[in-house]
Amino acid sequence: MSSADEQGEIFPTRLKLRRIDPERNMRRFYLMQVQPDLFGGASLIREWGRIGNRGRVLVEHHADEGEAATALLNMARAKGRRGYGS
Repeated sequence: MSSADEQGEIFPTRLKLRRIDPERNMRRFYLMQVQPDLFGGASLIREWGRIGNRGRVLVEHHADEGEAATALLNMARAKGRRGYGS
């Protein structure tokens, strides 16, 4: 296993979360992905919405992939508190 594979496990670059509550007619998704940009930094791309529909998209620019992965983990923690899960 190469060091790049190990780092991928430590710092996730893609995460898909769902929140489904049939009693409230709630079926939501939240997708986050870290991608390198052309200027040596990285972007955290967030997409969210109702399952089965097109979602909204927001792109956050960060200085490097580590910073973007940290932002992804912080957002995942916040979404977990709101009831989203894998």
